[in-house]
Amino acid sequence: MRLTLLFGGLSRERLVAVATTQSLHKALPEADLWFWDEDNHVYEASSLALLGHQRPFEVPFRADGHDLGTIDQALDRAAAEDRVLVLGLHGGIAENGEFQVKCEARGVPFTGSGSAASHLAFDKVSAKRFAACAGVPSPAGIALSDLDDAFAEYGKLVAKPAQDGSSFGLIFVNLTNDLVAVREAAKEQPYLIEPFVTGAEATCAVLEQADGSLIALPPIEIIPDRGAFDYHSKYLSNQTQEICPARFAPEVMAEIQRLAIAAHKALSCRGYTRSDFIVSDKGPVFIETNTLPGMTASSLYPKALAAQGIGFVDFLHGQVDIAVRRAGK
Repeated sequence: MRLTLLFGGLSRERLVAVATTQSLHKALPEADLWFWDEDNHVYEASSLALLGHQRPFEVPFRADGHDLGTIDQALDRAAAEDRVLVLGLHGGIAENGEFQVKCEARGVPFTGSGSAASHLAFDKVSAKRFAACAGVPSPAGIALSDLDDAFAEYGKLVAKPAQDGSSFGLIFVNLTNDLVAVREAAKEQPYLIEPFVTGAEATCAVLEQADGSLIALPPIEIIPDRGAFDYHSKYLSNQTQEICPARFAPEVMAEIQRLAIAAHKALSCRGYTRSDFIVSDKGPVFIETNTLPGMTASSLYPKALAAQGIGFVDFLHGQVDIAVRRAGK
């Protein structure tokens, strides 16, 4: 099968997707490069253009190759040419299951979770509900109509888009004026509102192996710049600390790993995921599961792979094999 890196996409996280694919391309230089641009067309791209692109988290990428048509036309071509897609995509329809449905309908193999799991994990409200059914604790949800009462009760809240990546739209409610910001943001898209949980931030990667078994990689402790693990802290700041393996007590480390696998299973994910937690004084609390976590040079999943002693190239080849088997190729 012809290996193809599909990257870009229509979401606000398309810049991160370009940085992810720079890392993927270095590991898989033999793969073709297809860039999904904002006009919903897919363009061939050269290695020179991709690796020569500077400041990918800030400057939009422009492909230098032929127009392959719309994303649907490109996927038709992928099916006809027996391609397997390694996804350098994040957020929006690339991660909410809609893109995965298009691939599944055509029998095109792709890395990561299938359409149903992707859709479920992307909706933070539904993901929390399913994870809770598997015994994974998470903060209680707060209705927009109860915002004032909740703020009075808890003193501090956090609000985030219910169906978007974790890097954008995060609002910490510390003051009464912040309630106005949440209400305004909720007019544009659904928001998940929760009590603020005090504790250390942590994340844990889960990896599906060739035999279908799952392993949890070493948890990572995150100390964000400016106190918030937002887009700036993740991709632009050199002050954020990411400690891998984390420094938690052994029993806490084991519990984070157990809960990460439980969340992965509860959401019916495949291939690989990364789940985020707050380590409170009562133990780890589940925040969300990412079905297409970043793979940039500074991303958390590659750090966890390295800590486990798994080479990035070996990881990618394993994911391609899983994708091909799942598609019945």
